[in-house]
Amino acid sequence: MSSSPLILDEMPDRHDTNPTVNQHAFRLPAATSVPGTLPGLCPLPHSLRTCLGRESYIWSRPAPPREIWTPLSLGCESWLFSMLCRSFHALFLVSFGVSSISAATSTQDYASNAETAFKVLQDWYNTSTGIWNTTGWWNSANCLTVIGDLAAVDSSVKNQVNAVYANSIVAAPNYNLGLGISKIVTEDYNIQTVYTISTGFDSQQGNPKGFLNGYYDDEGWWALAWIQAYDVTGTTEYLNAAIDIFTDMKNGSTTPCHGGIWWDKKKTYVNAIANELYLSVAAHLANRVPSYSKASYLSIAEAQWTWFQTSGMINPKSLINDGLTKACKNNKGTVWSYNQGVILGALVELNKASPNTTLLTTATSIAKAAIKSLSDSNGVLHDPCEPNCGADGSQFKGVFMRNLQILQAAAPDDEFLSFIATNAASIWSKDRNSRNELSVNWAGPFVGSANASTQSSALDALVAAAAFQGQLWNGIASRMSKVLR
Repeated sequence: MSSSPLILDEMPDRHDTNPTVNQHAFRLPAATSVPGTLPGLCPLPHSLRTCLGRESYIWSRPAPPREIWTPLSLGCESWLFSMLCRSFHALFLVSFGVSSISAATSTQDYASNAETAFKVLQDWYNTSTGIWNTTGWWNSANCLTVIGDLAAVDSSVKNQVNAVYANSIVAAPNYNLGLGISKIVTEDYNIQTVYTISTGFDSQQGNPKGFLNGYYDDEGWWALAWIQAYDVTGTTEYLNAAIDIFTDMKNGSTTPCHGGIWWDKKKTYVNAIANELYLSVAAHLANRVPSYSKASYLSIAEAQWTWFQTSGMINPKSLINDGLTKACKNNKGTVWSYNQGVILGALVELNKASPNTTLLTTATSIAKAAIKSLSDSNGVLHDPCEPNCGADGSQFKGVFMRNLQILQAAAPDDEFLSFIATNAASIWSKDRNSRNELSVNWAGPFVGSANASTQSSALDALVAAAAFQGQLWNGIASRMSKVLR
């Protein structure tokens, strides 16, 4: 038997050269001893599971640095070991039903993919307006949030993101002064937003100071965007912007439903998204304002969550419908992904502010119900409007993935990790054109045309995957390992 070392740094046939990826690669272990055989030998009649240990294929933590194993320490001759490894790889992918999407995750460099998608998104950024061309006002708040999320996990883009923050905090409010916004709730409870530009502000918007307008959900998106900017930079100006926005949001708490806030300043609708955002912003601020101010934000967040739980919007399937009727009953409106998403981040933040294990348990139940309800047979997320979701619906799925990332960090779950990886891999392999633009149908094929909304929404999924780059094989493989037990 040859004594030359056999280097096993990665799965067979994986050629990723990124050292960050390799550090956490899916590794094969040293062989275990087999009773009744000579030491150091692994006879062919024994199953691969017996020889190598079925539970040992996945590192439960980031893998140690590159190691050198000799064939002797592996317990198999090098040629036999290599053959068995390759056979196991094929068997793993075929016998246990791992789709080509999941298989593709083994070679994904999510951080690099996210950086590429970010560069394309920034081609639409308009320094004059402080928002992104091809999409709308509230969508641009989500664009701002996702690039901040990327900067939080990838320092290489931080300077570029900081420059966007510094520009948008000045330019966007000036643009908002002349921006007229009206919204229509469609029959399927999607939103159609109409924008008009004028030389002065629209009196129907109220006082459009800074990032305010006639819709409390729009304000909530901008508040969360500036909170993320504060987290990335530590710049107090951004946190103060969020505080100013939230102060206006509180004016919406005059509903006839014994709690919550209105969706709009015309008081036409009490819906889930505005109320989830109100909860989320309050909880986020409670964790960031000086200690002497925390109590007031925490009190609002706790009261809001108590109301939301009893409002009827969370249905018996642990899914959130779109809103309430005029009689303050669940309107059985469409289950949109973003309504299942914002609540996850809100409950994680509330749990940080005032620890309560039921908050994360509830968030986990909602997340799993959403994944079950809104995923196709390959585990790819969809909204009911696809592929014709309009300018607003095309943003929804990214919101879910962003907040699932937050929940996964707080309450890790293999199902969430696999879901994040599957969607990120599908986007990159099936929903990308030659210009690295990403469209609305993450399962593919690339449909219609991409814009800043579809790009930023898909980027949310890529950023979530990048945040867990080193764990993704663990997440997928550990779920598969349960089949072997």
